[in-house]
Amino acid sequence: MFHIVLFEPEIPPNTGAIIRLCANCGAKLHLIHPLGFSMDTRALRRAGLDYREFVDVQEYATLSEFLNTVQPKRIFACSTKGASNYTNIHFQAGDYFLFGPESRGLPAEARESEWVADVIRVPMLANSRSLNLANTVSIVAYEAWRQTGFSGAV
Repeated sequence: MFHIVLFEPEIPPNTGAIIRLCANCGAKLHLIHPLGFSMDTRALRRAGLDYREFVDVQEYATLSEFLNTVQPKRIFACSTKGASNYTNIHFQAGDYFLFGPESRGLPAEARESEWVADVIRVPMLANSRSLNLANTVSIVAYEAWRQTGFSGAV
């Protein structure tokens, strides 16, 4: 199992789509506040459909609370500022993937912290700002799952 960590997500349909993704690939979802929406938001429910009951979603007041509570072994920060291509990393079950808010991405203090194993990126054309958050999470999660043989898949 992998862990998707959303730091201060802002857009309910993205988080809803990520809930649905987690339900379909067996990932656990961690949400770090503040959220840009209520977990009861209609747009979030519509995007996540009825998948919420199939996903373990944990919420934390701060990044520090998340780190102290979970004490993850390997965290990969996902950012357009990353130097490592996500396909060049050997992922392992139990890895955590940290994504920043849609409007500003991960702050430097999160990307540059000692608890980050590597800052990875999804390649894009020059002068592109960024991919949609839900799309990026999907790309990284499915590559990690592929590398582990799609464990549990039918």
